[in-house]
Amino acid sequence: MGGASRLKLLLDTHIWLWTIQNPEQIGKRLMRELRNRENELWISPISTWEAFTLHSKGRVNLGNDLNSWLARATSGTREAPLTHEIALAARDLPLHRDSADRFLAATALVLDLVLATADQRLLGLGQIQTLANR
Repeated sequence: MGGASRLKLLLDTHIWLWTIQNPEQIGKRLMRELRNRENELWISPISTWEAFTLHSKGRVNLGNDLNSWLARATSGTREAPLTHEIALAARDLPLHRDSADRFLAATALVLDLVLATADQRLLGLGQIQTLANR
């Protein structure tokens, strides 16, 4: 991966949040790919939902204006669709019960995206292309 080839990276929720709030958490190789203007960065609405849920539980602080936060946080990214085909693929993946992870993995699978993640369970799935946080 990397080099001359263009990557279409689907950011796992924690990777997306780290790029905004804790970039020091991002590994050097992944940061290089995130900054590479040739690569496409994709965000799923599932990650938006997950970020807002974490915010409502006080686990992350997105500020008082979630509309403004979302506009800034998704600037320069593509929105991954949530389709019936993705829902079906999410149901069939051999994954743990975390619905968000299932939808993100299925999105990467169906749309042929590379999932950027630090989640060992997703990195070990084998059915999807991944880029580890290294």
